[in-house]
Formats: sequence, structure tokens, C-alpha cells
Amino acid sequence: MRRSPAKLRRSEVILVIGAGPIGLSVVEFAKLSGARTVVMDTNERRLEFVRSAMNVPDTLISTDIDGNVKALEALCGGTLPQVVIDATGSNHSMSAALRYLSFAGRLVYVGVTSADIQFGHPLMHRRELTLLASRNALSPDFKKIIGLIEDFSPLAGDRAFGEDEAIVGGLGRFKGQSVCIIGQEKGWDTESRIRHNFGMAMPEGYRKAVRLMELADRFGLPVISFVDTAGAYPGIGAEERGQAEAIARSTEACLALGTPNVAVVIGEGGSGGAVAIASANSVLMLEHSIYTVASPEASASILWRDAAKAQDAATNMKITAQDLLKFGIIDGVVAEPVGGAHRDPDAAIKSVGASVEAALKSLAPLSSEQIRSKRADKFLGIGRKL
Repeated sequence: MRRSPAKLRRSEVILVIGAGPIGLSVVEFAKLSGARTVVMDTNERRLEFVRSAMNVPDTLISTDIDGNVKALEALCGGTLPQVVIDATGSNHSMSAALRYLSFAGRLVYVGVTSADIQFGHPLMHRRELTLLASRNALSPDFKKIIGLIEDFSPLAGDRAFGEDEAIVGGLGRFKGQSVCIIGQEKGWDTESRIRHNFGMAMPEGYRKAVRLMELADRFGLPVISFVDTAGAYPGIGAEERGQAEAIARSTEACLALGTPNVAVVIGEGGSGGAVAIASANSVLMLEHSIYTVASPEASASILWRDAAKAQDAATNMKITAQDLLKFGIIDGVVAEPVGGAHRDPDAAIKSVGASVEAALKSLAPLSSEQIRSKRADKFLGIGRKL
């Protein structure tokens, strides 16, 4: 197994599994090589986009492994692709991808899976395959996005138990206006991710957020929140220290603010851990971010007892920015650069700044009572007109 780029050749057939944001970026690179590109996904709407918008005619609906093999052989004239690139992050899909390769082919993993990947070792030797792996190096989102704020002064601790670096907050200036900033930081390498607990906050993190919001309310400062978490930390210690109560108090503090608050989902908005700092007058999402009560893998495990059905769960849960805007759960979608925010973080951050500035300007003329009333009406109205 090598961690290196897969060199694509014009003479090869390339199979890209998964037509999500990462998969679409892979398709663009595959097209640049001049090779014939085939895209496989479980979602017909995604494949229609690939055919119409990306001008890739060869697409396949994924069924089962044997069915996929037969369909690929029919499409490739009796053989199989020389390169398979899996961009799903699903351990079921990544384990099955080996079966779709021709003799001496190359299998490339793009993305991250939390589960073990299993494949037949003899099969690799028999076909003389090469396995390569890649991880999408996520940008240090909050660390970079805080560059929007001038004179940022971080404030630490909840004044009750301790400091939680999964939530970073403080005071600063945004476009010349004094503001309070609260954000979730996942980290950007092994050391920082451990320090920030992968963005999963403890009770003390949410109590720190409450302290900051109360400070902002006292001094009349708008609050800007940047959301990026898989959810609140579910450990025993967190539960013993009152995780549920801390999340509820933080959500209550958001809703009770007499100053404008704007929340931006910059990556992943997971469950109550996200809602606790995102119950805002204006909730925005980056174009390719997600906002959900539970991860697709967890939902698939609950509904079908099968985490491999994560893609089906994701489709049915309507977790994308576009779906949530349609349902009135969020108030705006922040456009990302072509290929996603990670391709051009500076452009993405600039876009976030412009959207936040516009949201704050629209709320500036309102009194404290109007701000609270408008926020309450927004959340009470969710689900009434679907």
C-alpha cells in the first residue's frame, strides 16, 4: 500500500465510485488526463448531473457487487477498469472496490472511513493489484476563518470546571464592528485534533459559550458562530458533568440573546452539539456542508441495522444546504469555489465574510425585542409549512 498520487493515462478506463463533492472533483481530474471515465453512484440524480453538467456519458447505478461487475464488463467490452477511485468514505464500498479492477489495476482510496476496510488478500496477489490511499487534508477551518476577525482576543474557561479547546471563542472586530466570536475547532493534524477533541465539545465548552453570549448581551455585541462538529462529546465524563443540561443552556442562551446572532455551518453540523451555538437569527451553510441530527452511518445503523446504507440514509435525511434552505431550516447558502472550499480556502473565507456582513446589516436596525421575536418566530415556524 502506497500513499502517493495515482498517475492516470489516456489509454485507461477509470471508474470513480461516488458522485458527491469529493467524487466530482476526482471526475474533473480524471477528465483532464484524457482517459475514459465511468462514474458509479447509488443516486440517479447525481449521475444525471454528471452526464448533463460534466459531460461524462458513462454512468452506472450501483446495485450489488456481482451486478456492478457485470455492468462494468458490459460497458468496458468484457474487461474491467484499470483504475478504480473510491470517493465514498463508506467502508462497504471501499471493501468492494477491489472486485471492480482489471488485472494489474490500481485501486485508489480518497477520503476517510472510521471503520476497518476488509478485502481478500489472495485476490490482490492473483490480480497483481496496486493499492493507493489518499486523505483529503482538511483545512484548519476555524483557525483560518478567524482571519476574518481583527484584534481577536480569545477568552478561555467556563469559570466552573475548566477549559475546552473544542470550542474557541472571544472578542474582536468584524468589518469595523465589535463582535463576539464562538467557533468549533476540529484541528488539522494528529496533535491538534487530540487537543481540540476533534471538535466534539464537553459541557465546559458549551458553558464557555454561554458565558461569552451573556457577555455579548451585556455589552450589546453581535454574536457570530462558526459550526463544525460531528456532535457533542458522548463520553462518560461529559455525561457525568451534565452534557445534556449544558447543551440545553447554550441553546437557550442563543435564543434569548438581545443582540443579532449569525451562525455559519462551515463543514459539519452534527446534532445538538451544533444547534447549541447555531440557534441564530440567520443560519448560513457553506454550499457543500451538512447539517443533520445524526450521521448517515448512524442513521443507517438505526433504521436498517446496516451502516453500509449510509448513502441511502444521507439522501433520505435531506442534510444538504440546498434541501435545508428549501425547508426553511437555514436562511442562506454560501457559495464555494469550484471543487469545494478546501480547494481555495481563502476564496471560501471571503465568501463567508460577505454573507455574514450582509446578514448582520439586515438585522442592525432591529431592537432587542424585535431581534428576539424574529428569532423565536423563525424557529417556531420550522416544520409548519413543508
